[in-house]
Amino acid sequence: MAATSARTRKSRGRSAKLLERQGGAGENRHLEVPFITRKIPPYEILDEENLVKIEQAADRIIAEIGIEIDDDFESVQLFDKAGGQVREVSGNSWNIRFEPGMIREILKTAPGRFTQHARNPARSVEIGGDAMVFAPSYGSPFVMDIDKGRRYGTLDDFENFVKITQSSPWLHHSGGTICEPTDIPVNKRHLDMVYAHMRYSDRAFLGSITAPERAEDSIEMCRILFGSQFVEDNCVIIGNFNSTSPLIWDGISTKGIRAYAAANQGSILLPFLLGGAVSPVTMAGTIAQGLAESMVGCALTQLVRPGAPAILGSFISTTSLRSGSPTFGTPEPALGSLVMGQLARRLNLPLRCAGNFSTSKLPDGQAMTQAMMSMMSAIQCGGNYILHSAGFLDGLLSMSYEKFILDTDICGALHTYLGGIAVNDDTLAIDALREGGPGAHMFGTRHTLSHYETAYWDSSINDDQRYESWLEQGGDDSMVRANRKWKQILAEYQAPPMDRAMDEQLKDFVARRKASMEDAWF
Repeated sequence: MAATSARTRKSRGRSAKLLERQGGAGENRHLEVPFITRKIPPYEILDEENLVKIEQAADRIIAEIGIEIDDDFESVQLFDKAGGQVREVSGNSWNIRFEPGMIREILKTAPGRFTQHARNPARSVEIGGDAMVFAPSYGSPFVMDIDKGRRYGTLDDFENFVKITQSSPWLHHSGGTICEPTDIPVNKRHLDMVYAHMRYSDRAFLGSITAPERAEDSIEMCRILFGSQFVEDNCVIIGNFNSTSPLIWDGISTKGIRAYAAANQGSILLPFLLGGAVSPVTMAGTIAQGLAESMVGCALTQLVRPGAPAILGSFISTTSLRSGSPTFGTPEPALGSLVMGQLARRLNLPLRCAGNFSTSKLPDGQAMTQAMMSMMSAIQCGGNYILHSAGFLDGLLSMSYEKFILDTDICGALHTYLGGIAVNDDTLAIDALREGGPGAHMFGTRHTLSHYETAYWDSSINDDQRYESWLEQGGDDSMVRANRKWKQILAEYQAPPMDRAMDEQLKDFVARRKASMEDAWF
């Protein structure tokens, strides 16, 4: 009887440890890292000759066609002073051409790697080099789950996603506009979003970019949270800026870029390229155009403040040429990401690219195969900041609660994948084979017993048991399991501590800024 009880206790102990490793209530107990340090090399797809051809094509684009800047004469003056050839197109639009090599020379002051500080110093991230950061998806006006379907996002949804992100050991960054809180006026919602990142997460985050004054508000809130001098000396917030392809940087973006750079804060400079629509239908041409647009955006940060953090951005999508609709998770953009990784390393700039993209309307098989195609390209290309790592559905129109959980599970697997293979006397395990000899199974060897808890990555979502057991337990698919998971995470969520006086200062700033303007819904 005593022996049986001992065996039962051991069995229950092993089951508890397995449950903890697999997630459930114990997902937060996983060993977390603030960011990934990759142990496998990026994939080099093109040779020197072809890389030079693409670089030369990008140089020709900005030398012979030029980049247009709209509604921001101060940015035009900066490029003019640096040697750009400025021609007025209209009263508030200018075309600027750059001699080959000029932009690359300006970019030499941009850091190849930098730290974005979080309010919890243990969760500050490195961006660049062999560091990789996963962040949730960004910008969807709709949210969806399998209970309520597709609907406009609200502030409650936004806060939920911040909390789920904070709770995941596989994400490193709180992201930015995880979904649009459409129940808050357009001119005020940035204040609620930045506050939510600060209050419900202790990770690094992105700020507002939809108007220059909103960028300034984001930075000012960081001065409250971190202290003005710390913000002056360190990167604590990043703006994610899109060009208006083809070949335009509008004034809303360039003024925001200048605001972040002047404050010594970071910028992601990102063309949103739809092949066949706003970029060439051929991938080499799309890559060259994207490189040209992003380099000019990065250069603007350095003209404002040499040394300000700048991230080369690449967002490449194909287009259904029958319907004109964007397509995501297709092989051509995946190849494009691999090339962009090579080009970013040649510029010594951190890279943002790809993510768990999908055009599926449900977190189903299509969603996950498309997501994996795209996400693996970000991993293999050596990307440094991977926005859209979780939740992307419906061609970026919808943020899915269930796909968020499924995507973070992929991110967990990628932590192991990027860790590579350790080769030493212990991992070669010759003694394990010697212990049992030919024909003996390995379950009871000392080597297996010493490694069984950490040898393999365990999914918190997959069902790997026998068919009969799965059926007896309800036969739930991965969407249903993910649905239970996000609800459990929110039920167990606890906000990271924040000094009460600090919290009051932030809320007071938000209240005063909101009171200073009328609601605007467009």
